[in-house]
Parts: sequence; C-alpha cells; structure tokens
Amino acid sequence: MYLSYFGLSEKPFSIAPNPQYLFLSERHKEALAHLTYGLGEAGGFVLLTGEVGTGKTTLIRSLQEQLPENTQVAMIHNPALSQLELLASICDELIINYDEVNATLKTLTDAIKKHLEANHESGGHTILLIDEAQLLAPDVLEQLRLLTNIETNHKKLLQIVLVGQPELQELLKRNELRQLAQRITARYHLLPLTEGQTIAYIKHRLHVAGCERAMFSADALKTVYAVTKGIPRLVNLLCERCLMGAFSKQVMVIDSEIVMRSAEEALPPSVLQSEVQNETKTSKLLIPFIFVTVLGAGVGLSFIF
Repeated sequence: MYLSYFGLSEKPFSIAPNPQYLFLSERHKEALAHLTYGLGEAGGFVLLTGEVGTGKTTLIRSLQEQLPENTQVAMIHNPALSQLELLASICDELIINYDEVNATLKTLTDAIKKHLEANHESGGHTILLIDEAQLLAPDVLEQLRLLTNIETNHKKLLQIVLVGQPELQELLKRNELRQLAQRITARYHLLPLTEGQTIAYIKHRLHVAGCERAMFSADALKTVYAVTKGIPRLVNLLCERCLMGAFSKQVMVIDSEIVMRSAEEALPPSVLQSEVQNETKTSKLLIPFIFVTVLGAGVGLSFIF
C-alpha cells in the first residue's frame, strides 16, 4: 500500500525472522560470538535466552547461514513433545529411517546413534537447534542429555542449541537437571536494544528496504524507543503502523504524534500501560522537586522583602 509512496522495495518492518534484515548490535554480535564459540567446543549444549521479541530466532537463522557446509542441522520449532515424539522429530529432521509403528525410545536412540557415528566418520557435524526450549519437559531435557552421551574420545557427536525465554534459565536450575546444566559450554542472555541501537536499527531496516532519507523525525525515533523499550518485535510492529499512518495522512516524515497514535493502535495494552506508569512515576518524582524549588523561591522573596 505505502511502498511506492515512500519509494520502498519491500516492507522494512516485517516481523518475519529474515536474516537479511538482521541488525547486529553490539549485544547481538556478542551473542553470535558466544554461540559460535560454544559450537566450536567439544561440549554438548549451548544456551541462548532472551525476552519475547528480542531477536533470538532471527539470530539463530543467521547462525545457520554461517555454519560449515558439512554440518547437518535438525531444527525443532515446537518442543512441547514427549520423549518419543522428540526423538522421532529429530529422525525426521535428519532424514533417518525408522519404523513409525513400532518405534520405541531404544530403537529411535539406536537409529540416531548410528546416524551420528556415520556422519562423524564422513567428516560431518550434527547440530540440534531447539527454539522455544522453555516448553521442554524435564524428562525430555534429560533425554536430550542422554543423546549427548553419544561421543568419541574427543568430542560429542551431537551438539544442542537451546533457545528460549528467561523461564528456561529457571528450568535448568532444577536439581534433576543439574547434570545437563553442567554440560552447557556457552550461554548468553540477549537484552533489548539501547536507545541509540534502536534508532540505528530503524535506519538499518529502512536502508535495506531501499530508503535513503530521514523518514522519522528525531523526536519520533526517541518516542519509538520510549514506547517499545528497544524490543525489536515491538519496534517492527510500531514502525509498520507508523508508515501506514503517515501514508493515510499523506505526509513524508513521521513525527511523535503519529508514533503515539500508532502505538495505541498496534501495541498490546500492557506495553502502553507500562509506558504510562513510567511517566506517572517520573511525574511523582518531579512534584517534590518543583515544590521545594517554588518554596525556596518563596522564602527567598520573603527574605528580600
């Protein structure tokens, strides 16, 4: 709708995890470095956590593109599975044949073991990526740990990347999962973007989509950060609605008014409520200061007169 109006080649703020639009802030670069380091080790698990919408899935997509060609990757997007279902899903991802009717934990584990050994002997590597890993049941996590027991004298034949929300960290603190926690060779918690990074993120996505001019005013960019707190998914939702709002008003530059109106239309009420609460807290902090200042001024005037 608005693409030709703004001279864009495609929508710059889609929430789809497109690696082409990946903005490598210092935090994202550090996270990617931790993941790469962890996968370069001989250990079994690598852990990436972060709040909803901070860009974990997009980061994993970027990581996949950087893996060596001899790497086989099994990707699990919905880990709310039983032990048997998870092993079957791994077999499906790695194209391992198995008897679906008579499959058991043992037969599936044996099939995976045979595949991992064959891949290793041919000079390959095998990685299992599990998104939304906070949904894994403790017994399923333990089954994953047992898979990392498949090893040579020098390395684990299966490396596992667990990606999830902060609840995953709490899950891994459980006593029955302490053996798994000790096998994590690298871990990183991805934080939201700073104000400067948020502004750079918006400009980056517009640039990738073909925009070379300032489409948001300086105040509008600061308002976007104030409302979204630097969470990329919320930034995308808000900026997408801002473009539609500017198009409907037939203006070429987005100001703070458009940002706030778009926020009311596009963002969850809880996000806006949080912003209102922060403004209220700031106002309450300023009231005593204003009172003291006025009082001080009054005393000064009384003294003079």
